[in-house]
Amino acid sequence: MSGQDSCSQLARLTLPQAEVVQAIAVDAGALVLDKGPADSIFKKLPAFCRVVAVAKPTADSNIRIEVWLPLSGWNGKFMGQGNGGFAGSISYRGLAIAVRSGFATGGTDTGHTGGATDSGWALGHPEKVADFGNRAVHLMTELSKTVVQAFYATAPKLNYFSSCSDGGREALMEAQRFPEDYDGILAGAPAYNWTKLLARAAQMTRELLAKPESYLPASKVPAISRAVLVACQREEPGPFLADPRTCQFSPSAMVCKGAETDGCLTPAQASSMKALYASSFLSNGKLVYQGLLPGGELGDNGWPGWITGDKPNTSAGSAYSEGYFRNLVYSDPKWELSSFNLDRDLKAAEEKTGAALNAVNPDLRPFKAHGGKLILYHGWNDAAISPLATIAYFESVEQTVGHAETASFVRLFLVPGMQHCASGPGPTDIGQWGPSWDPALDNAANNITFALEDWVEKGAAPEQVIGRGSFEAAGRKFSFAEPICAYPKAAVYKGAGDLRDAASYACVAK
Repeated sequence: MSGQDSCSQLARLTLPQAEVVQAIAVDAGALVLDKGPADSIFKKLPAFCRVVAVAKPTADSNIRIEVWLPLSGWNGKFMGQGNGGFAGSISYRGLAIAVRSGFATGGTDTGHTGGATDSGWALGHPEKVADFGNRAVHLMTELSKTVVQAFYATAPKLNYFSSCSDGGREALMEAQRFPEDYDGILAGAPAYNWTKLLARAAQMTRELLAKPESYLPASKVPAISRAVLVACQREEPGPFLADPRTCQFSPSAMVCKGAETDGCLTPAQASSMKALYASSFLSNGKLVYQGLLPGGELGDNGWPGWITGDKPNTSAGSAYSEGYFRNLVYSDPKWELSSFNLDRDLKAAEEKTGAALNAVNPDLRPFKAHGGKLILYHGWNDAAISPLATIAYFESVEQTVGHAETASFVRLFLVPGMQHCASGPGPTDIGQWGPSWDPALDNAANNITFALEDWVEKGAAPEQVIGRGSFEAAGRKFSFAEPICAYPKAAVYKGAGDLRDAASYACVAK
């Protein structure tokens, strides 16, 4: 039977709580989506079998799942895809990268359709919240493995999952609640403590950025960035901070001496900046969520997109937090951030959605017992999710599982200058999206995805991966490379050599 015939036969596959609605062979480079953006990578795809299924674990569930299977050259492995924001769509680019790399792969919209900040689907639909929170990705994984078995007459020999942001939360949810689903997991900037993360975002918008006198306009971010770098930059090859925790920059230094301009801050704006860098606490002094770190403020993936917006209450942070409390917590379409109270509303959020959404369990011993390997990565200058929260989770795993035991199956990489999941002024290209198709770079030394595979398949635990970046100065573009070290080590300049050359740095414990 040809691959095309075998593909069409999958339409008859019997699946628990789901049905296949389409199974078609797609010729090389011929993929055209009915809905969704075209992507240049589609023209580079090999021939594959595209399976579309809908899972309905509850009467109010409608989870769309796609499984893509190379018609030839399958590497024997499966790669699960995650989502960003409130999901609502399948990561077709992720599927394409995986198939082009020889993987069978699967993804899901997590049970609803919509944009990343759209949470209206959750209003009055607790089962859809559970689908989004933890059920859909697990069902996608199980269904995909069944489809792989039916198509190739053998199960995947290894299973991987890779994603960032909400997808990082999904990744940790898999490791914590479904430890046998995957052998290797790459979790970037995980929004694992969803309730506290969005409570913090709501607090920042409500108490700081929504007030006219304390609103921090995007037009002031360039001056803020310059002031931070002047105060704290030492031996970095580009406009970023190697370890922003060491930066003692005070926003008070930017308070206007005369008339207000975009180059200075009013006292109220300086107070807003201090609050952004500070952590959030309940009235009893208990930590809610960690603050941001200085450096990397510029760019749409920095403060303008996530924090300031074009005007008050227009940032991604305010959209996520307001939608979350309005639709998932209170089921009240009239609820607004202006009524937010941190103590009261965080309590309500955890009671209503914590069990479905939070992936906070540090006991990863079942995942370790399965033989699983987990790599976490996070940008030091993420304006959406504080890297300090990911450090806290990693250290809680060490406290629960043991330092030596954790080192045997978990690694954390913190990327200087990286903003949310990618971009930023630092060495932010670490292979987090998969192969680059450059033979010189597609290996464990230069690509964190390959490093995960080597750890799972060869037992080679990654101690560093080379990150790459570029910046412009004086009308010229400069490229540079730097080792990204397994936490708690960090790259330190050796004191000699080109600052833009990775060989000029060593990984040193701090």
